[in-house]
Amino acid sequence: MSDPNGLIQPGHAAPDFTLPATPAGDPMGPEQFHGRPVVLAFYPADWSPVCGDQMSLYQSAAPVFAQYEAVVLGISVDSIWSHRAFAESRGIEFPLLADFEPKGEVARAYGAYQPRGEAARALVVLDPAGTVTWSYLSPPDVNPGADGIFDALDQLAADRKVTTG
Repeated sequence: MSDPNGLIQPGHAAPDFTLPATPAGDPMGPEQFHGRPVVLAFYPADWSPVCGDQMSLYQSAAPVFAQYEAVVLGISVDSIWSHRAFAESRGIEFPLLADFEPKGEVARAYGAYQPRGEAARALVVLDPAGTVTWSYLSPPDVNPGADGIFDALDQLAADRKVTTG
């Protein structure tokens, strides 16, 4: 299921979950987007410089994600209140999910929880059926960018063309 670092690996069914999400705190999870690719962007903390840059990058790439009909969900152990303020300050419109209580439960299920008490900087792409198609664990102080995500979404799109003719 996971590599030596613990992160969930491609080919496995994604653990289902719902967490409070910005802006209103309503429960949200990948199952709500069944039939579309879902990008789970686990990150350590709302207000760290690298996390802010990473989430802002994904917001600026929203038109590209839309071309793939992909949904981006940011996930950290911060509270919904922290997420709301962070999203407003950075202009982030995609949902940020609060893996707050029990702390890191979803990050643990995906192998993306760090002993220091926060989510790892990890990316997981789910295919439209909810299967992990790509995952990547980034060093904590490195913004992983979006190229790996787009490569995974390109592969998904190519696979869909092959299966649908």
